[in-house]
Amino acid sequence: MSVFLGIDIGTSGTKTLAVRADGTSLGSASAEYPLLTPRPGWSEQEPRHWADAAVQTVRQLVNDGAFDPSEVKGIGLSGQMHGSVFLDANHEVIRPALLWNDQRTAAQCEAITEAAGGREELIRMVANPALTGFTAPKILWLRDEEPDRFAQLKTVLLPKDYVRWTLTGVLETEVSDASGTLLLDVRNRRWSDELIGKLDLDGGLLPPVHESAEATAELTPKAAEAMGLPAGIPVVCGAGDQAAGAVGNGIVRTGVVSAALGTSGVVFAHSDAPQIDPEGRAHTFCHAVPGKWHVMGVVLSAAGSLQWFRNRLCMDLGDSAFDRITHRAEEVPPGCEGVYFLPYLSGERTPHADPHARGAWVGMNLRTDRAALGRAVLEGVTYAMRDSLEIIKDLNVPIGEVRLSGGGAKSPFWRQMQADIYHEPCAITNAAEGPAYGAAILAMVGAGAHASVEAACDATISVTDRIAPDERAAATYDALYPAYGKLYEALKPHFAAAAE
Repeated sequence: MSVFLGIDIGTSGTKTLAVRADGTSLGSASAEYPLLTPRPGWSEQEPRHWADAAVQTVRQLVNDGAFDPSEVKGIGLSGQMHGSVFLDANHEVIRPALLWNDQRTAAQCEAITEAAGGREELIRMVANPALTGFTAPKILWLRDEEPDRFAQLKTVLLPKDYVRWTLTGVLETEVSDASGTLLLDVRNRRWSDELIGKLDLDGGLLPPVHESAEATAELTPKAAEAMGLPAGIPVVCGAGDQAAGAVGNGIVRTGVVSAALGTSGVVFAHSDAPQIDPEGRAHTFCHAVPGKWHVMGVVLSAAGSLQWFRNRLCMDLGDSAFDRITHRAEEVPPGCEGVYFLPYLSGERTPHADPHARGAWVGMNLRTDRAALGRAVLEGVTYAMRDSLEIIKDLNVPIGEVRLSGGGAKSPFWRQMQADIYHEPCAITNAAEGPAYGAAILAMVGAGAHASVEAACDATISVTDRIAPDERAAATYDALYPAYGKLYEALKPHFAAAAE
């Protein structure tokens, strides 16, 4: 029987998953690597660590006997979006990659907007406003701040595409990940020559762009030997982690929306046509499904806020801290007696696009204890996710079901809270492996095991649980939600002053 590998190059580590064509998981392996923070607001990694981790995790599965290497018929790649890998003429890395959560490029974002002729013109060209996390501002930062290195620059790759280069010797990307560079004409699924020209960049810096499930490269003998696999295995173009995660959760038809609560939180809605927010609050990118798009909102510190709460204020709770925090939070009534938490610990993307936003508890009183603070964190993150859902509704993208995934889907308490705060029916699927699973599904399609991405999802993904909103709790949250939105506007001047 055929085996397909999905390799997801994440921020904290790489995960490789082996699956059959029917979706049966044969095993997974992970490898971690460090995050570099040379200055406040800077976030970098060494690309070589990603490539080494990809080889290491595949080799581990082979050594564990998870499958017969001769059965591997396709490999799919997924990865953290927006990161910039700068290569010279010899395809050597010039400097550590700037990552999606790097905030150093505010001046370059302003320059891009001005060069485009204003925010509206920029959105017309590439469907999105300039944000510090995107790739294009990072290229301009290199030009502005490290001109000697920029003079060496010949190719810019995204993280997963650098790994593909090391495995196949092919320089390329695909539409879902390329959408997050701010250099893709998202409507027409090709590089925006118009914006590239206005920024005075060389279009030759960017690799060819394909659809996600296309098999355009093969595993080289050198990479195959290192992994313990046969040479020549097809490697599909893959997808950015959010599009791959959506495929892995079956978000491939209109009406099905994903709410993924990981370190960051993402609300992802499939769309048959490009639905562009004229205010630029949410992102409109190409989907990994050929000829389709998606609308996406991003909360930068979602489950990451809960992790911060555990690490900073609940150190005494030990290894079971997450379970104990949520258990205590259940004892606090919905709304936390007026205590709100703003989860902007690393700035925010949707809907505020504000790198200076900061986290805050508001409304504490003499009764407020650690249980209430913990519940407020969970509610605040979920309110932030609802912000994206409301934008999607404003764009007339239908919502019939919200599929929950990530760490926030593992807790029954947080699952119910999401259904209540979203005030939408929610569901859990049998697919819990995230972007790596979606990358493997794309590999199935590229290798011909399934006729389409939709057919592959139909064959491998099913709903295992449904969560209806508790109408009483939902009514409470509906009444409290508007005040949550007003808190950011009230505190915004203080955030800016603190940043200065």
